[in-house]
Amino acid sequence: MNIQQLEYIIAVDNYRHFSKAAEASFVTQPTLSMMIQKLEEELGVKIFDRSQLPVQPTEIGTRIINQARQALSQVNLIREIVQEEKGVVKGVFRLAIIPTISPYLLPRLMQIHRDNKYDIRIVISELTTDQILKGLANDSIDGGILATPLKEPAIAEHPIYYEQFFAYVSAQEKALYAKTSLDESDLTTAKLWLLDEVHCFRTQILHLCNLKKRRDNKSIFSYEAGSIDTLINIVDQNEGLTVIPEMVLPHLSEIQRKNVRPFRKSTPVREVSLVTRKEYFRERLLNILIDEVKAAVPRSLQDEAMKKYVVPL
Repeated sequence: MNIQQLEYIIAVDNYRHFSKAAEASFVTQPTLSMMIQKLEEELGVKIFDRSQLPVQPTEIGTRIINQARQALSQVNLIREIVQEEKGVVKGVFRLAIIPTISPYLLPRLMQIHRDNKYDIRIVISELTTDQILKGLANDSIDGGILATPLKEPAIAEHPIYYEQFFAYVSAQEKALYAKTSLDESDLTTAKLWLLDEVHCFRTQILHLCNLKKRRDNKSIFSYEAGSIDTLINIVDQNEGLTVIPEMVLPHLSEIQRKNVRPFRKSTPVREVSLVTRKEYFRERLLNILIDEVKAAVPRSLQDEAMKKYVVPL
């Protein structure tokens, strides 16, 4: 048994496909399959049921893979400790970003990282908050950019910026559209278009307008979308309103900006952080990424005094 074999069985478990796992591991499929078969022969058990598509781990295979994840996590931790001690700032950082942040942050972040020319390769994926937490737990990612606070004991949160929420109102909502600002109670007077339930942004909006206990009221929202851009397009062509984060505003057209309304009596905000496992030791690399994310967002969004207005998740 060796580290490479453990990496291969984890890759197959992640992708549930031998060819994709081999591609992600930068080896040929025959090589990966042979190494896994040798491990199975050594252990005297089958780790994967190859008769199913997608490939599934056997019951004992699941236990072996879970233990392999823990073992590799400790091996990687040793490497990180050594690199940190040597002052080495290079390598790969596997970063996940939630969908309500990625389109508005990622293009600028990539440009900044490319211009800085660090010897750091960022592998980026778009995942939900639950998927990021799972990825951190099984060591398939190194960090995530998402809304906080999460209050997860195994997670270290590094707050980066605070963005306000704004109402986005259809011109067909005559009474609301005529207002220069809205109250939170105005969100319940018209159709409120929301993201679907996998998004934490939806949860914050429900908290914002006190709808957590009223989700069975179908008159409040009648459609759940998969992206903020979809919500904006729906409001543009229908009645009702939605709520959007501040980072979206620069991406709106001049006509669309006329539909934006701030909130009158409160300043609802979401905190955006880069999160890692608490035992992540590569502090120098992490600080570089944090600085790059800060450089990618307006300084006006980096006021820590806004933390007191953060809407719960």
